[in-house]
Amino acid sequence: MTQHHAPTVTSNIYLDMLQLYAVPQFPEGVIFQQDGTPPHYGNIVREFLDTTFPQRWIGRGSAMAWPPRSPDIPPLDFYLWGYVKQHVYSERINDINHLKQRITDVIHSVTLDVLTLVWEELDHRLDVCRARNGAHIELR
Repeated sequence: MTQHHAPTVTSNIYLDMLQLYAVPQFPEGVIFQQDGTPPHYGNIVREFLDTTFPQRWIGRGSAMAWPPRSPDIPPLDFYLWGYVKQHVYSERINDINHLKQRITDVIHSVTLDVLTLVWEELDHRLDVCRARNGAHIELR
């Protein structure tokens, strides 16, 4: 029996995702931030970001300065990954298909009310960051 694995995200695949799905949905003048995952800083990706978001993208290799690790700021870090992990593993996972289904179900369970609370928390965290003039903060 042959198992089919999802393709690994390469710089080429990531660039396609940006060009075809993400960027067309962004409003005019958006500042784009990404993490330092290797596919995100491939030459072709950085060239695309430099052209699409001149002086308006944050990440490894960008012209904009940004703290290399700011886990208290991005909503994916301070909220979503913990929420997903907690709920996905609330039951025993049998196989990769079960894991994929659990992740999909949990993502779909996030309500508009929860997202509103996350954005309010982000607003608070940004206020704290501004009040500290960008200095180190640790929020709990």
